[in-house]
Amino acid sequence: MIWKAFITVTSNLTTNNSPKCHYAFRGIKNYSILLVLVILFTVSISQSQWIEDRVIDERVQHSIDELYNFEFDKAESDISEVIRLRPDHPVGYFFRAMIQWERIISKFDDESQDEKLYKLLDVVVEICEKRLNENPEDVAAMFFKGGAVGFRGRLRANRGKWLSAANDGIVALPLVRKAYELESNNYDVLLGIGIYNYYAAVIPGKYPIVKPVMIFFPSGDRKKGLEQLRQASLHAKYAQVEATYFLMQNYFTYEKDYSSALELARKLHEKYPNNSMFYRYLGRCLVITGYLGEANDIFIDILNRYAQQQLGYDMYDAREAHYYIGKFEFLAGRFDTALKNLYTCDEISRKLDKEESSGFMSLDNLIVGMIYDAQGKRQYAIQQYKKVLAMKEYENSYQEANKYIQQPYKRK
Repeated sequence: MIWKAFITVTSNLTTNNSPKCHYAFRGIKNYSILLVLVILFTVSISQSQWIEDRVIDERVQHSIDELYNFEFDKAESDISEVIRLRPDHPVGYFFRAMIQWERIISKFDDESQDEKLYKLLDVVVEICEKRLNENPEDVAAMFFKGGAVGFRGRLRANRGKWLSAANDGIVALPLVRKAYELESNNYDVLLGIGIYNYYAAVIPGKYPIVKPVMIFFPSGDRKKGLEQLRQASLHAKYAQVEATYFLMQNYFTYEKDYSSALELARKLHEKYPNNSMFYRYLGRCLVITGYLGEANDIFIDILNRYAQQQLGYDMYDAREAHYYIGKFEFLAGRFDTALKNLYTCDEISRKLDKEESSGFMSLDNLIVGMIYDAQGKRQYAIQQYKKVLAMKEYENSYQEANKYIQQPYKRK
């Protein structure tokens, strides 16, 4: 029973409680805004392969790898050379902005770097508009302008500026669709349209309140979108990593194809070992596929990296690591160690959960109550279950808490 519950809650926890996750729906209260995010997801990472010069292209590729491996200084050096060599092309300016985006993602609660990103994205838009004035069918300019506007909207949405984010989405989506019409066989272009096809089909099903709004937008196709993302993951030149990341998330969250998600998570972590987001996802995939020992080793390592203040590791990473380590120790019957980690997870959650309790806090307190029951501390266990009922419900947390209030949890 405990094993089943452990697996059941993993997917929900890992998609709703990490603001550093590029494309997670972060505590959205007005579900109509999900449609805006679908549009922004589509336009914010589309890059196509229009650099013919081998030397410049290699520089771009190096900067992309360094970017995803959180080697920002190296990435900036390479992309500065791209800008010097091709000052008229938006690719260098766009990836310079993406380096700043990754810096923000690595320390998401620090908003002091936001304005710099906005200025860098404005430069991309300016370069693209100049090219579009000269050639209205310049596909590269369409996509990089759409990408710049999309990322601006993404950050605004993450900061709660929904109206501005919606306006960015409305501006960017037509650029993406026009570029797809002009160059539909380009695998990098395929990424953007694949994202739209997939999320435009999935989100209304998950959040029915969005359905009436979707009549104003093209229909999605879940199967087609997934295949387009798969093709982009295999063959895209500049967008391959993003396509792989999206595909992994979709396999994990919506398709429940955990073995495929694990395969992609391993691939991403092996290539980009410094990327904290890819590392956390590997741990999550290992948990849900039953490789608990390997997952536990990863989360212990994440805590060590956090303690060493490694770039990209913050309190969100520490909370998640303490939660999974605590659950691992609970399943192993080592209650003292489990409680130590779960208490820390709860303490961090109270610092991070500013508006409402997270899934980590709710399910953490549920497990603490179960441990108290197993230790014969019935009074304290009931107090914990009542705490869970006072928090936001996640998965079956209310059902489990009520069940154990009626009848004490017993370890099997």
